[in-house]
Amino acid sequence: MSPSRSRNQTELDDEDYGPSRTQQRRDALAVLTLAGQLVELPPSRLAKLDLPDDVVREIDNTRRVTAHVARKRQLAFLAKVMRRYDEADFANVRAELGENRDKQRQETAAMHRLEALRERLIGDDGDAALSTLLDQHPGIDRQHLRSLIRQARVEKITPNKPPKAYREIFKLLKGLPRPDDSSEASLPDDDATSPDA
Repeated sequence: MSPSRSRNQTELDDEDYGPSRTQQRRDALAVLTLAGQLVELPPSRLAKLDLPDDVVREIDNTRRVTAHVARKRQLAFLAKVMRRYDEADFANVRAELGENRDKQRQETAAMHRLEALRERLIGDDGDAALSTLLDQHPGIDRQHLRSLIRQARVEKITPNKPPKAYREIFKLLKGLPRPDDSSEASLPDDDATSPDA
């Protein structure tokens, strides 16, 4: 013990004062973020979560508010209501939302891959992308797909023409059985070797 510190100060340092103000703020912001995620969930998903009645009631109240500042204030109140409960009460909810977020990211990435493939099919080097696709999915109706690609190219250069074939190509690609991850990852590489890349 240093001579400048009294015995009482050392004893006080050894006592637990709980979380620091910084940690309390982090926890409060985490609850506020969770509250915002809950408000954005569709009612059908929200009903599946095991939430206390007063929290569900405040979520409904928050959804009814449309003015920006008032909604922000109501969201803060929802977070305050949620902080009355232990963190363990929302552990399952956090896990469910985390799994949902990962699933949404995977689905979004898959959609982006399909959109990129569609763009390659319609683009200047569409023949190479088409042959790769046909090699991976030999059961595709080749004539129909080629016809859709031609129509989509016309739609692209014609103003005010609805992108019907463009959408049909996406539906067709979306309906294909998914290849394993290694071959799915190989699709974008074909584009990298094209002269346009």
